Amino acid sequence: MYVIIVGCGRVGSELAKLLSAEGHDLVVIDKNPTAFDRLGGTFNGLTLVGNGFSLSLLKQAGIEKADAFCAVTNGDNTNLVSAQAAKKIFKVPKVIARVYDPQRAHIYKALGLDIISGTILFAAMLRDKIIESRFSSYLIETKELGVIEIEAKNSLVGKTIQEINIPGEFLVVAIRRLQDVIIPEPNTTLKAKDVLMAAVKVTSLKKIKEKFNI
Repeated sequence: MYVIIVGCGRVGSELAKLLSAEGHDLVVIDKNPTAFDRLGGTFNGLTLVGNGFSLSLLKQAGIEKADAFCAVTNGDNTNLVSAQAAKKIFKVPKVIARVYDPQRAHIYKALGLDIISGTILFAAMLRDKIIESRFSSYLIETKELGVIEIEAKNSLVGKTIQEINIPGEFLVVAIRRLQDVIIPEPNTTLKAKDVLMAAVKVTSLKKIKEKFNI
């Protein structure tokens, strides 16, 4: 993929290094040239100094051929303007913007942007740890559903997925079995030490914990 990242702070630089190591074509933009020091010596992409909402700089970055665009500076306004330019003017297929102020999240979404809010994610992670360490509501972009991991103990071994699913409340979506991860069929039979990953309705979490003794 051809990816443009605006912002080379801690998040942007780590993202760039990850994608670069996977062999993707990267362009990183930041108005501070010393920010690129975070990329290290193994980064093999292109770096450009300037504002991520400059149309001429975005063209120089090759935005017309970009598959994805990520705006992850420390300024919400910069992220919004540059992401809007990528989506509306240059028609980049996948545009993602970082937002600090959770009150602005609905604005970004109304504009059709995919957003990542560190504030919302971190708050959700802390909430999940308080409620149940194996429960993760932040993996799904809704306050109504979450993901929970359950180890198949004696009471579950030998049962099928169809037998333990609860329509509208609990749905097993994957099983980690030894070194493999499988997508189960309704008639998949559980084995000892299987770890189930299931979508669960938040309001049913207490009921599910009691049912499966977790």
